Amino acid sequence: MNFQLIHIISVLAGAVLVRTVMEFPASRRFFSGIFNGLSRTAIMLSGAKKRAVFLRFVRIRRALPGHNCGACGFAECVDYAAAVAEGKADRYACVPGGAGTAHGIADALGTPASVREPVKAVVNCNGGAGKARRGARYEGIRDCRAALLIANGWQSCQPCVEGCLGLGSCVRACPFGAVSMSKDEVAVVDRTKCTGCGACVSACPRGLLSLMPEAHKIYLACSSHGHGDAVLADCSAGCTACGACVAVTPSGAIAMRDHLPLLDYGTPGENFLAAASRCPSKCFIDLVKVRPKANIDTKCDGCGECRRACPVPDAITGREGTRHVVNKELCIGCGRCLTVCPVRAVALWGSLGYARDNKNGK
Repeated sequence: MNFQLIHIISVLAGAVLVRTVMEFPASRRFFSGIFNGLSRTAIMLSGAKKRAVFLRFVRIRRALPGHNCGACGFAECVDYAAAVAEGKADRYACVPGGAGTAHGIADALGTPASVREPVKAVVNCNGGAGKARRGARYEGIRDCRAALLIANGWQSCQPCVEGCLGLGSCVRACPFGAVSMSKDEVAVVDRTKCTGCGACVSACPRGLLSLMPEAHKIYLACSSHGHGDAVLADCSAGCTACGACVAVTPSGAIAMRDHLPLLDYGTPGENFLAAASRCPSKCFIDLVKVRPKANIDTKCDGCGECRRACPVPDAITGREGTRHVVNKELCIGCGRCLTVCPVRAVALWGSLGYARDNKNGK
């Protein structure tokens, strides 16, 4: 195959595309990807040593989903494919592609695949129009960054200045239509559409969105760094930094940082159910609406370990030496009783239940 001929054709095609774009501005976006690809091809085919790079580029480009979402740090998938083929970019940066893309890139490079844990975006605010007090009404450009320039936005949540502005900058930034605004003017995420690309995280000027491991179902829906009654005076859903969540999490997976609980999702075995149930302001959001309940069978010898491990008072009762019972109305399904039972008399009955109208976590 005459690679010099391909180089000449690529250059001529690029000239034609430039002229077409100049005369027809509407075609600019359509031809940009083709022009970039041909230009990259011409550069990579300039030497015999780069022919292998070109072949890798073609295989990597085929493995990418083609969303052009920018999660990888490049404007378009073709740019990312070229950078990976040249060894200048992280081969696992395509989050929306998931495991399939990771394996496809690994095959193209001839290396073992390493799939990263899937993540989903969550909104660390649950204030909204019905819970957070407003100090004024904003009339201007429907953009959170623009509103932030006017007296730090109009949502007065002092001492918290991290509340959702409700103008939808994150909605417009999401290339998958996974973010919308609720009737209370707070961003919500549809987990069935979210790919974890992080575009909404970057778009929020107050940093209210974050990426949570998909395996976890509980997160903190507050970003206030205030504390005490002053927070509740301006937002009924605000975290008061009371520390109750820390007290019922002996694993150490929750730590208070600047009056705000910080959740460590890397702590083995921690599901944060106890913290969510103990929070007096209900600042934690549990995406699972129906959880299994603990049941103690006849093997129970009445040692009392389950009762002492349970974070909910009176959820497990019984005298020493007799079979204990679980109050299903109080049980939160955290599973701590199951892990401490020496005779394995405890089991979780039921399955996880998701309400159809709560798929976005609200």
